[in-house]
Amino acid sequence: MRGPRSRRAVSASTDDLFGGGSAPTVELDPEDTGQAPDTDATPPKEPGTGLRGHRLIWLVAGVAVLSLLAGILVSRLIVSPAQAAADAKAPAAGLITVPVETKVIANDVTLRGDVKYDDAVQVKVETADLGGPAVVTGQVPTVGAELGQVSVALEVSGRPVVVLPGDLPAYRTLRVGVSGPDVSQLKASLAAVGIDPGKVDSNVYDASTAAAVDKLYATVGYPSPASDEEARAGVESATQGVKDAEANLDAAQGALAAAKGGATDVEKLQADNAVRAAERALATAEAEGGDVAGAQDELRLAKAQRAEVDKPKNVAEQSAAVTTAQRQLEDARKALSEARSATLTALPASEVLFLASLPRRVDEVLVERGATISGPVMAVSGAALVIEASAAASDAELLQPGAKATFVLPDDSEATATVVSVEARKAEAEGKGGSGGNGGDSGSGAAKGARFTVALTPDALTPEQVTLLQGSNVRLTIPVSSTAGEVLAVPLAALTAGPGGESRVEVVRGDAKASTTKDRDTELVAVQTGLAAGGFVEIVSSDGSLEVGDKVVVGK
Repeated sequence: MRGPRSRRAVSASTDDLFGGGSAPTVELDPEDTGQAPDTDATPPKEPGTGLRGHRLIWLVAGVAVLSLLAGILVSRLIVSPAQAAADAKAPAAGLITVPVETKVIANDVTLRGDVKYDDAVQVKVETADLGGPAVVTGQVPTVGAELGQVSVALEVSGRPVVVLPGDLPAYRTLRVGVSGPDVSQLKASLAAVGIDPGKVDSNVYDASTAAAVDKLYATVGYPSPASDEEARAGVESATQGVKDAEANLDAAQGALAAAKGGATDVEKLQADNAVRAAERALATAEAEGGDVAGAQDELRLAKAQRAEVDKPKNVAEQSAAVTTAQRQLEDARKALSEARSATLTALPASEVLFLASLPRRVDEVLVERGATISGPVMAVSGAALVIEASAAASDAELLQPGAKATFVLPDDSEATATVVSVEARKAEAEGKGGSGGNGGDSGSGAAKGARFTVALTPDALTPEQVTLLQGSNVRLTIPVSSTAGEVLAVPLAALTAGPGGESRVEVVRGDAKASTTKDRDTELVAVQTGLAAGGFVEIVSSDGSLEVGDKVVVGK
């Protein structure tokens, strides 16, 4: 039988579980025989039992509040199948509309362009006529240097390479007597830089041209090329030949003069005396009865001799000798002239560099002082900046030379450029049949997908802006058409085609968001369109009332 003491011990342990505090020692009654406790006995109240009861109440209340909050949260996260089906049901269909507005419509072509100097080429110097190694001895330019008319591009083997305007490269030495298109180019170039070359319309290199070349060398501060020893020896030989021919002619002319001179006065007087003596002898013979016949014969002989004295002599041989001597003198003088011409100033191919579109800028130097030339010596380009862009055929068709473009400089300022050419890329023009003409013909005949090169020149840049812009890539905007001010416009999506092909817009006259067709009253208005760009189209006129702010349908 358990006594009251055993019940108190168990009760205390339970309070300790819920109320806390120090756990008392549970003691069992050694007299407990297993009988039921005495229910009539009232256990004594122990200290701390009320405090533990209040704690239990607060704990139960907290658990209840937490359970309530958890229920509310779960109810919001869990949706019933019926509610999910209701939420998934499509709302009532409405019209997608935009208002009619006024705006400036401009059609632009936008390109990306690389900024560079125009007409870049590699420069070669003809060195075949040097007769030895082509060694760079000085005047090596720096990158960025400018090559102008009558400037020295380089010094090779102590001789200058003079820059002149021209397209045809130098390929031979020009000297007196040669002719051809390269001589014509030289004369035109000399005239362009203010040096008189003689007859500009003649393609022959003559003494006047040689004199002009002398002036060219004096301008750049170098002596004219010296003639070779063989040419000088030829002049000496030809000079002696002229002297010999002149002496021969003098001798022949003396012989002819002697032959043409006839009898002297003494010979004539002697012949006259012989005639008179014969006449006297005949008179004596007739008077004295002498040999009259013999006297007559003597008289006839004397008269014949007298007549022979006055008769002209045959000088054909002497005349022929004079003619031969004169011809020989002419040949000798011609040989002397040619020999002297050979010593006149020539223009070696290694000492002139013809470049088109001067001045030029040095972009790269490929040689150095002391090096032997074996290929290009430098790369040059035009002194003016150009912007080279690539355009599709559809854009190229809209561009014309003279069109203005705008772009932003690296310093965020805005600048303009002018289109100078629109040309099909060579490989595509040849391979795809494109006609790479300028302007409006740029796209005719071009295959779909062909690319065009658009060249532009920047307008009025400062030196600082040129430095900033060089080598950069810019975004170009080129207006190709625009409305004159603000016009009535709608999105392109608002246009529909009528049964006759006319353009129409659907104008909302009721509530576009209404759920019934009756409340969404619309009207189809035929319109005449103008310029379209940027997703909008100009409304030139309409068959109905269409005002700014009217709602037009772009989707349903």
